Amino acid sequence: MPILSVQQVSLIVGGDFRSPELIPEIYISSIAIDSRMIFDPESSLFFALKTERNDGHRYIADLVHSGVRAFVVSSYSEEFLKFTNCGFVVVPDTLKALQKLAAWNRSQFDIPVLGITGSNGKTIVKEWLFELLHKHAVIRSPKSYNSQVGVPLSVWNLSADYELAIFEAGISKPGEMQNLQEIIKPTVGILTNIGEAHQENFRTKREKLEEKLKLFESCNTLIYCKDQPLVDSVIRVGGVNPTTKLIAWSFLDQTTDLYFGIEEVGNGVELIYSAGDYSAGDSKSPAEYRIALPFQDAANLENAAHCLAFILSQHYADGAVLDSFRNIQPLAMRLEMKEGINNCLLINDYYNSDINSLQIALAFLNNHARAPYLRKTVILSDIQQSGISDEQLYQEVARLLQMNKTSQLIGIGPRIRKQAALFEMRAEFFDSTEQFLESFQPGNFHQDCILLKGARDFHFERISSVLQKKYHQTVLEIDLNALIDNLNLFRSLILPETRIMVMVKAFSYGSGMAEIARILQFHKVDYLAVAVADEGVELRQAGIDLPILVMNPEEHSFENMIEFRLEPNLYSEEIFESFRKVLQQNAVVRYPVHLKLDTGMHRLGFDSEDKIERLLEKLIAQEQMVVRSVFSHLAGADEAMHDEFTNGQVQQFLKFSSMIAEKLPYKVFRHILNSAGIERFQEFQFEMVRLGIGLYGVSACNNGQIKSISRLKTSVSQIRNIAAGQTVGYSRKGVIERDSEIAVLPIGYADGYDRRLSNGVGKVYVKGQIAPIIGNICMDMCMIDITGLQVSVGDEVELMGDHILVSDIAESIGTIPYEILTGISQRVKRVYLQE
Repeated sequence: MPILSVQQVSLIVGGDFRSPELIPEIYISSIAIDSRMIFDPESSLFFALKTERNDGHRYIADLVHSGVRAFVVSSYSEEFLKFTNCGFVVVPDTLKALQKLAAWNRSQFDIPVLGITGSNGKTIVKEWLFELLHKHAVIRSPKSYNSQVGVPLSVWNLSADYELAIFEAGISKPGEMQNLQEIIKPTVGILTNIGEAHQENFRTKREKLEEKLKLFESCNTLIYCKDQPLVDSVIRVGGVNPTTKLIAWSFLDQTTDLYFGIEEVGNGVELIYSAGDYSAGDSKSPAEYRIALPFQDAANLENAAHCLAFILSQHYADGAVLDSFRNIQPLAMRLEMKEGINNCLLINDYYNSDINSLQIALAFLNNHARAPYLRKTVILSDIQQSGISDEQLYQEVARLLQMNKTSQLIGIGPRIRKQAALFEMRAEFFDSTEQFLESFQPGNFHQDCILLKGARDFHFERISSVLQKKYHQTVLEIDLNALIDNLNLFRSLILPETRIMVMVKAFSYGSGMAEIARILQFHKVDYLAVAVADEGVELRQAGIDLPILVMNPEEHSFENMIEFRLEPNLYSEEIFESFRKVLQQNAVVRYPVHLKLDTGMHRLGFDSEDKIERLLEKLIAQEQMVVRSVFSHLAGADEAMHDEFTNGQVQQFLKFSSMIAEKLPYKVFRHILNSAGIERFQEFQFEMVRLGIGLYGVSACNNGQIKSISRLKTSVSQIRNIAAGQTVGYSRKGVIERDSEIAVLPIGYADGYDRRLSNGVGKVYVKGQIAPIIGNICMDMCMIDITGLQVSVGDEVELMGDHILVSDIAESIGTIPYEILTGISQRVKRVYLQE
């Protein structure tokens, strides 16, 4: 990555450089669009991107406080005048400026650049090529950085240290690919499978294909699969530059450039081909070559064939590279966070190791290594590809660890061990994973936040196995990216000045309270709400500083609430007076409280003008409390049949809340909208809204915009062949009507899998198909009918997620998604995923 002054950046992107005062030149070497990903503030340039759902300008003050001095902005406000040591590049569009800067960096280097696009398989092909070519100095896009933002962030890291660059490009609508083409400027292209993904913004699949082909305008060579008739026909009739060399491969057509035969061998296959012009140059080489692959499914075979076609056509095919195909495996592309032994937190990112992905993983570690975790521990393998000397590489690694305030390093591999003197923090080194495991002592890890970051050859999954807390096989995966997308979607539905309170009660609707609260705190929600004081205390002990409303305060918890700065909902004169007395006894004044108004739910709250007038008399006469907000609950905002009632509730709320606002000498926030209300009644957003179930993936409007964040999964414990006429499970309710194959799953009603799903009501998703529950669900197990599905012991089973929707589960047993989500037992391990 280059080192530039902010003034140079301004010239490159065509911006207007401004600084409140005359300051020395500021030099930057890294760029960021996410304030969570900045750990070297002094050398970082922050692009304040504006989207429909978020605005990077709102984070500038916090970033200045953390040490960032260089910004690219589209709005230069008077607030910036107080940041006297900072430099600002003002541009019309910060995203365009980011893309211009990356395109400039790409123009500085004349090396082979592979661009990959398609509907499916882009990331897998990129990662496999990176792995297969590990003896070469290769740079590639981190994870799935293939968007209008991800591509420039990837290309910025390009430098003269590399001999090959691999970048993927993804689009979701017409007009996007030209931007990415100008940034990547690939010399070689791979077009992967063209499927239905992102089809919604294209009229036809052909239109989407033609848009994707724009990536290859400047390519010397394009590699694609001839077995897709639409792809082959569009390319052949002028879909690409006529000077581009086309290399078509096929599983079906033996006359094409590269024909790959397939022969099953055990659980894998061998690809058989005649190299021809693509041989390694050995005149004694056999006419027929065989490449072993460890899988048989069509999608992975196609991805592997793309990799092989590239390696052959670009002359990387030596014996070691070709032999490496036998070891490639499907990849986990997201960071995984789970509970570890001895109250540790374990972050797994052990499928690759390079300097760029290390920076991303360290930023993730930094965002989660908070109370109650005492140390940040990084377990790091040798980095196999860098393009620079080991001394330079590990100097940079040491710098990153130091800037991240890493407490302890465990280095695994001979290369990192040789550079041990570079690391100033507490450090241990081992030549291999085996050597580390032989010396492993569980007591050495206690309340650590541990990042596992290793190349695949080091098999860090074995280290993960001894470090993670032992649970049974059932887990609930929480997609943090989807949760953030949902938050930003709801933000886009309200005015910028409207505050957001997020409900994290009931273990954040089953998702994990502290983990979710940390994400929300970072993304600057205004308030959190819990049901009882104990939940609020847990959040404070986890390092959460946001204001917290307790919806159901109990008198015995008042002292705790004051100690941990928790704000009660006062819903009656009795609880108002009880809390006031406790404040008075503790000599506390102006303590924030919230008032609940009953406008039709008929649950808690002040429900008449007389009660509100008596309350106001007491409020004005005391000094212990100030009212932070007044609020009410809508009883039927999610159903159109209740809209008249909902409007009546709002009018009653306006009347009651106006009585309070007129009498108090300070501003009071009002809020009545829940998730459904935010979706359907934005005109009643007042000063604040309360976001609950919508954040966690359940929509009142079912318009497909809100993303599911939870996936409940398990694996098959045992398979039984049961004859017709036999029964399965307690009370013999599962009657076998034909000879059947039954699988046992290690999940039952003690895990929160509702017993009402017994006997065919519930369904699961396994091996790409739906299978019914058979018999009664037991406390710790249930059974499914897998007859004809070719299921094996250990196969993954989805009980709730993309294929088994929580709303469908709830409907099938006559309840609501809230009950399903909050009912998942805490003995089910929560695993947090984030790209």
